[in-house]
Amino acid sequence: MTAVPYLSLSIWIPILGGLLVLATGSDRNAQVARVIALITAIAGLLVTIPLYTHFNVASAAMQFQESTPWIPYIRINYALGVDGISMPFILLNSFITLIVVVAGWEVIQTKVAQYMAAFLIMSGLLNGIFSALDAVLFYVFFEASLIPLYLIIGIWGGANRVYAAIKFFLYTLLGSLVMLVAFIYLFLNSGGSFNIQDWHALRLSLPVQQWIFWAFLLSFAVKVPMWPVHTWLPDAHVEAPTGGSVVLAAIALKLGAYGFLRFSLPIVPDASQYFAPLMITLSLIAVIYIGFVALVQTDMKKLVAYSSISHMGFVTLGFFMFNALGVEGALVQMISHGFVSGAMFLCIGVLYDRMHSRRIADYGGVVNTMPKFAALFMLFSMANAGLPATSGFIGEFMVVLGAVKFNFWIGFAAATTLIMGAAYTLWMYKRVVFGAVANSHVAELKDINPREFAFLAVLAICVLAMGIYPMPVTEVMHASVTELLQHVAAGKL
Repeated sequence: MTAVPYLSLSIWIPILGGLLVLATGSDRNAQVARVIALITAIAGLLVTIPLYTHFNVASAAMQFQESTPWIPYIRINYALGVDGISMPFILLNSFITLIVVVAGWEVIQTKVAQYMAAFLIMSGLLNGIFSALDAVLFYVFFEASLIPLYLIIGIWGGANRVYAAIKFFLYTLLGSLVMLVAFIYLFLNSGGSFNIQDWHALRLSLPVQQWIFWAFLLSFAVKVPMWPVHTWLPDAHVEAPTGGSVVLAAIALKLGAYGFLRFSLPIVPDASQYFAPLMITLSLIAVIYIGFVALVQTDMKKLVAYSSISHMGFVTLGFFMFNALGVEGALVQMISHGFVSGAMFLCIGVLYDRMHSRRIADYGGVVNTMPKFAALFMLFSMANAGLPATSGFIGEFMVVLGAVKFNFWIGFAAATTLIMGAAYTLWMYKRVVFGAVANSHVAELKDINPREFAFLAVLAICVLAMGIYPMPVTEVMHASVTELLQHVAAGKL
């Protein structure tokens, strides 16, 4: 039990702050709503910093634990804790929330309080997902996080926002219901415990493990999203407002991958190894096939959305090779993707705010009118393509090394993403930024203002810092990953 409840603070400060913002009501108080949202986002980030500074990197055990009976009759507890796998994502989520609040400061002019409140409440719920040690608590946060994102897409999205929001909601909800059935089975077979760590010690037969693995897969694969249940993501990204796309790409996509590490691998390790060839195959299809799909996109947002699916395919590939390089590389890739994809969507949002178009063909010669923007956009594009010295390279390189260690040809196939990533990202960048100014609207564009420069520059520093010196990220996860892999290797049969 920790003296200061940092995890509870990271959950409830954004949620209560969001409710306070919501209480400001109409757009007459829009500026008040913005200020409260900014203060809440800063406070939410500050309370997560001790999770890193006070973290014991040598320990694989859960740290900063809190536990209070919630529904004692069926032994459901408000139980929280983090290890080296989950802690970095709480920091990433709180950081991205602050970026999104600043990014939407002047852009959102209608229903400002509701917009800011949705992001703050979702931030608290996402922190709850990453820190929950009770399965019912995890499930409540997991399902509740759908609601703010559904509203963000459905209210502030594009022309087809209702279709995209409902498709996103139904895909993720249906998968989660099967996971709930697995939770109930594990509860009944663990002597009536919903504690996730108790489930890690359960002895289950291989057929039972296989059924539970599929129950988890149906839920988490949609969230990643893995091929072929990925089709909701491009629609959701295209219709979502810029802030929605940033949170969706930077944080929400990590929930499925996190679920594999917290549930699938430790609870059903034998089934995870049994189905590893299937998972590797699906991951490689996502990496290679979706890379080709990204190449033919004419919409910038859709292109980056498909690139996210390809990059997340790299993550699941790293997990199911069961070596430290692969798993740690996949975790680094997840954090890097949070910075890079968030920055890419913010850059596209900057252009969309000025031109109200996401079509690549409507641009060209942007560097002539927006040189500062073009320089930052180039850095993020290079990171998206996996350029060395950017965060995008570190995770991919580690996963490729882990894949070659596992099987040379799998590593060779995975390495094609570096080529494909460069192809579709640089193709988009060249057509949008370089060349002569063919569109009169592009000739009238104004370069980024100080607010836009601030949030893009902060993300640029993160991308470069992590690319040049990744050790502060990798050292916190090493002990937890090592213990997880030992647990999977030992199995339960």
